[in-house]
Amino acid sequence: MSDHIDTPSADPEILAHLGPLAALAGIWEGKEGVDIAPTKDGSKETHFRERLTFDPIGPVVNGPQTLYGLRYSTMAWPLIQEQPFHEEVGYWLWDAEQRQVMRCFIVPRGVVVNAGGTSEPDSKEFCMTADAGSEVYGILSNPFLEEKMKTVRYELTVTIHEPWKFSYKEDTQLQIAKRPEVFHHTDHNTLTRSS
Repeated sequence: MSDHIDTPSADPEILAHLGPLAALAGIWEGKEGVDIAPTKDGSKETHFRERLTFDPIGPVVNGPQTLYGLRYSTMAWPLIQEQPFHEEVGYWLWDAEQRQVMRCFIVPRGVVVNAGGTSEPDSKEFCMTADAGSEVYGILSNPFLEEKMKTVRYELTVTIHEPWKFSYKEDTQLQIAKRPEVFHHTDHNTLTRSS
């Protein structure tokens, strides 16, 4: 196992089974975030700081399938405000046999995303996607969002740069009522391990 993973809650036995997710165990902070979100007539750019916590879990047994993963939560604040503008909770999971990396999360706007993709255990970059209407790696929304601002696709790329730094690029594609084109609600940030 890599010697750069050192978190208080990280059991070395679990870390050994996390594949590409192992490097993410711990607490991360970053203040280089940029969010491009829709407004009534266009879009708005918000610079933000963020804190993510990844706690290793496992094994999770589904009959013959065994998963290991990270229980996670994240919160983001605009750089100029104390009130957070985004939070989510969920799990990042690794299926070693199928070489599948997954992110299952809930946003407190009434959206559930189960995204996934193929990865090698030692990958330093991996991608996960989900599509509305898909029974595998899909997206569900509440009735209001389904009508007014439906999430039709979700894409996430994670890059591990070094033992203490990673970045992500996220594209949440929205079909907004009365707009012909899909809106790309994007977020990206670079985070450093704080513990």
